[in-house]
Amino acid sequence: MIIDQLKNASLYFGVHKGLDTAFHYLQNTDLSKIKPGKYEIDGSDVYALVQEYETKPKEKGRWESHRRYMDVQYVFKGVEKIGYANLEQLKAVEYDEAKDFLALSGDGDFFVVREGTFVFLAPQDGHLPGIAAAGPQLVKKIVVKVRVASK
Repeated sequence: MIIDQLKNASLYFGVHKGLDTAFHYLQNTDLSKIKPGKYEIDGSDVYALVQEYETKPKEKGRWESHRRYMDVQYVFKGVEKIGYANLEQLKAVEYDEAKDFLALSGDGDFFVVREGTFVFLAPQDGHLPGIAAAGPQLVKKIVVKVRVASK
């Protein structure tokens, strides 16, 4: 897991080709004008999910991870908490192959993610996103999905 400001993304160039593509997309797209939905960046290897939602109490969240994709979760507007725990600390509940969604149970640590901040999450990083920091609020987040290994 990496957490940093988008303005520092160049520090992570070269880690993974798809990660470079994700950061270039986030830095060069007018995110204020993009509507919620799915946007292909590099076919199915890199794509963006633009989301707008109200943050929720921790009790209503779900721990998750992904096997085929890494996440770059960028908070464009608002503030939320995200839970983190290495998969070794969590218990796998069920894997949905079609959605690449591994449901998990357990507990971890939480940190606040403010506007302009991204969180990079690899397959070993269990996470619980969308949690209210100081009460529910509207968040606009862009989740860029990056395939772990190209076809």
